[in-house]
This record gives sequence, structure tokens and C-alpha cells, in this order.
Amino acid sequence: MSGNAKFMMPGMSLLGSGALLDAGEEIRKLGYKKALVVTDKPLVDIGLAAKVTDMLNQNGINSAIYSGTQPNPTVTNVREGLKLYTDSECDCVVSLGGGSPHDCAKGIALLAGNGGEIGDYEGVDKSAQPAAPLIAINTTAGTASEMTMFCIITDEERHIKMAIVDKHTTPLIAVNDPDLMMAMPKSLTAATGMDALTHAIEAYVSINATPITDACAIKAINLIRDYLIRAVDDGLDKEAREQMAYAEFLAGMAFNNAGLGLVHAMAHQLGGFYNLPHGVCNAILLPHVERYNSAKAAPRLKDVAEALGRNVAGVTAEEGASLALESIEVMAKRVGIPSGLSALGVKREDFPVLASNALKDACGVTNPVQGSHDEIMEIFEQAM
Repeated sequence: MSGNAKFMMPGMSLLGSGALLDAGEEIRKLGYKKALVVTDKPLVDIGLAAKVTDMLNQNGINSAIYSGTQPNPTVTNVREGLKLYTDSECDCVVSLGGGSPHDCAKGIALLAGNGGEIGDYEGVDKSAQPAAPLIAINTTAGTASEMTMFCIITDEERHIKMAIVDKHTTPLIAVNDPDLMMAMPKSLTAATGMDALTHAIEAYVSINATPITDACAIKAINLIRDYLIRAVDDGLDKEAREQMAYAEFLAGMAFNNAGLGLVHAMAHQLGGFYNLPHGVCNAILLPHVERYNSAKAAPRLKDVAEALGRNVAGVTAEEGASLALESIEVMAKRVGIPSGLSALGVKREDFPVLASNALKDACGVTNPVQGSHDEIMEIFEQAM
């Protein structure tokens, strides 16, 4: 759709079984001496953080661990991590986990290189200097934060999620080893998988889509169609885990360059206001936002229906779009996503502030239909 495009991703991406072992050697080659490992308590408790620090140590790299990352990382998390980075005299950051540790690490690295508070960088490309070097080791198949320039941090005082879209937050190395994803519970597998599907679809209908992002998005949708349910049903299905790792990475390549839309702009507000899981919010909102988008993007949504396995031969664009929405809803239900926002405790009286904040979210700028406050309120209502 866009006539002038940039394409951005990490300089190196390590994918496939055993990629974690390769990561240590690559970090060693870069010459870093001490890493701040940013993760969360559950990954420390199951021994995965120790596995990473052992890998670093075997390659001559010392480390300190910040494990305070919350499921929706906060301004406080970034401040605490930055203090540990400085006090420990680290020279690089290694994030371990899903989107939350990666986003927290991006915030820490950005401030380590630029100073100030993380809120100073809300918006698009607000930093002047490179961030501290960041290597992102992924343990989920959904957010693609390990390879994108998107960083989402919750401002606890304002009860909103800040969207920081900055080229300097792109990790130097992204690591996707499906062996690290085998322990993901069903609920997290489902939520992160639906997050990846949302990334691919929003990128495909974006006003900034290009043939390159289209190819990434459609292939991601194909893989999610074939492997998400398998991964949810059997977390030890190695083929499904590996293919979902590729799917989320492809979806990340798509949205990192084509952008996101109203699904994410609205989901960020729900996550910041109620501290809800991001992928679940996306999954519930996705069919409702795309129904709204079908006024301008029906032909593209017909392509989505075909990528999801529907027969679209001889149907109109509008009919094809309806098939896409139906397929999204069927998949969400099959993997255990709640049917509406009311099940998450969302309250109608909060719609006005949620809609106002969604309009300000940087992720909504590439939506094919630029929604008004009242229209976003109506989408929230439909999603209840």
C-alpha cells in the first residue's frame, strides 16, 4: 500500500532448536564483559535464568539478574533495572522471557544510552542516541518483542500503557529456541499465539503494508492456522513449537515495518487500566476491530480468510471478510479465549477514558480506518 518503505529487524536472528547455545558465542564475539539479565521470577524459579547465566559464564561473560519484571512491565521496573545495570557496571543487557522482560529490558537499555525517564520516549523515535546493547532470548511464541522496535511500558500513575516505538530499542541479536518454549502453559500458549495472529492481520491491513510485509504476514497466518491448536493441545509437540516460533517471528517482521492498528491501541488501554493479559485482550478485540476495518479493507480481509483455510472462490470481498472474522472467532474459542471483555472485569463506565487514551496510542496510526472517540466506544461495547 505504501510507496516508500523501510524494513527493520535485528542484525542477527538465531532460530531453531539449540539456538541458545549459539547465542553465547555470538555475545562473546561482541566483546561484552558483564550482562544485566532481565527476566521474571517464574523463569528464575524454574531454573531457566540460571541456564542463561551459565551460558554467559561459559563464554567469559559475568552477569547480574533483575527478576522483578511484572507481567505488564512498569516505569518502576525500568527504574529498578537501570539502577542495577549502573550499580553492577554492566555493558550490555540480555532479556529472557516473553514480551514483558523484553519490553522492560528495552526500557532499561534505552535509558542507559540516553538518560532521563522512560516516559520521555513515549511516541515514535524520541531517542537521540543508541541504547545499550541488547540481546533478546525469547521463551514464548507471540509478542515478537525480541526482534521489534516496539516497547510497551505501563505508567502506574496514569494507568496507561505507553507505546514507545523507537529504532534504538531493536535488539542486536534475537534468539528463538523452541526448546525454551516447551514449558509454556496452555493459557500462555493460546494468548501469545493469538497475539501473533493479531500482529499478522493488523500488519496485513495496515496502510503501510508492502509486498515484503504482506509475504511475512500471510505466511505467519498460514503457520498459526496449522500449528497453534497443536501447540496448545500438546505443549511438548516440538514441531508445533518450532513452527509457532517461526510464525511469531514472521508476524513480528510484518508489524515491525507495516505497523499495528486499533486492536493494539485499544488492548494497550485495557492492559494498563486493568492489568490484563495483552494477548487475551487482542484476541477478544480482533474480530470486532476487523469488522470495523472491513469498510475499507474487505479485499485484504478476504485474503486473510483464505490464509486461514477458508474457500473464498467466487465470494465477494465483503463475504470473504465475514469468513475471516468467523475463522478468528472459531480459533479463539477453540484455544480457550474468553468470549468477551466482560469476562475480564471490564466496566462500561470506563469506556470514555479507554477510548480517549486509545486515540492517542501510537499503534493506531496505521489503521485503515481512523476511528473517532464514539466509534472506538462502540467497538468496546461490541466486544463486551
